[in-house]
Amino acid sequence: MSALPLVTDYARIFLDDVPLIDLRAPIEFKEGAFPCSTNLPLMTDDERAQVGTCFKQQGQAAAIALGHQLVGGTVRAERLKGWLAQLRRQPDAVLYCFRGGLRSQTVQQWLHEAGVTRPRIAGGYKDLRRFLIDTLDGAAAECQWSVLTGMTGSGKTHMLAEVVQALDLEGHAHHRGSSFGQLPGGQPSNINFENNLAIELLKRRHQGEQAFVVEDESRLIGRCCLPNPLFDAMSQAPLVVVEVPQEERAEQIRQDYVHDLWLRYQAMFGAEAGWPLFAAYLTDALARLKRRLGDQAHRELDALMQSALAEQASSGDTSLHLAWITLLLTRYYDPMYLYQLGNKRERIIFQGGKQACLDFFAEQRA
Repeated sequence: MSALPLVTDYARIFLDDVPLIDLRAPIEFKEGAFPCSTNLPLMTDDERAQVGTCFKQQGQAAAIALGHQLVGGTVRAERLKGWLAQLRRQPDAVLYCFRGGLRSQTVQQWLHEAGVTRPRIAGGYKDLRRFLIDTLDGAAAECQWSVLTGMTGSGKTHMLAEVVQALDLEGHAHHRGSSFGQLPGGQPSNINFENNLAIELLKRRHQGEQAFVVEDESRLIGRCCLPNPLFDAMSQAPLVVVEVPQEERAEQIRQDYVHDLWLRYQAMFGAEAGWPLFAAYLTDALARLKRRLGDQAHRELDALMQSALAEQASSGDTSLHLAWITLLLTRYYDPMYLYQLGNKRERIIFQGGKQACLDFFAEQRA
């Protein structure tokens, strides 16, 4: 088995989007994998659990024997058929298991005996993951970071779409980064969030980029947690403050979090099934702020929201949502933002309207 080819150039795997066959059990794959990987496990979750128990109780030799017993005969033939079919679709695919040990060695040997020789990752998933963690840490320490900040509803995400050096953290997290930021379809696992972020940084740095602009975020974007070195770099980075009138910000929130989000729910679930899910999403998001708002303020805002939802359900008109949005900005989001900004004013290097900030980023890149 040892004479069969190994891959040790981890950067090239991700730079070239090399297809990967992940031989780990489904439960391992679900916890974290890589964008170009397909899970075709050597063992099911149950088979892996049985082998693990055997290893603890009887040692490695007995565990290996049990593994061959569980994945033998027709089971082995069927799984071999699946790997061969995948390799016909992706003939340059590379194999990996958790540590680059017995599972990937075994499958590599079986494929070789079937007439197909493919390399496996030396060190497996564990070393690939370590490489991406080091990639993130290196980018956090070595790159120049700038942070775009501004009051809630300023349209910072839309602005960053026009900034060449932007890194879309919320896009990777599939979340808009506030109590109202949850998007239909859920978020990636934290490992996958970090992996995808690291791969983008690896590719862009390989092309010569060393300066990035990100949106002002807390450590958590929904359930996705920013890696500590990156969050620390952002916490010390220069700030660009976009200034947008409250009326314009309220309208931006209505567009993003009511109109556009309802269209997402409708597209994913259909109008009939999607409406109660959408209405519950808004109601629950406001409820999560109840402790900070206070009971009376929450009841007032919730009453305005329910009236707006009723009108939207009846006529499709979303304009009534501006009432609770404006009140929430006035009572909660704007005071909180001004307090936080007051603690980091020494980091501000530019502030102005949207176009002025975009022009500033363009000049920084020139």
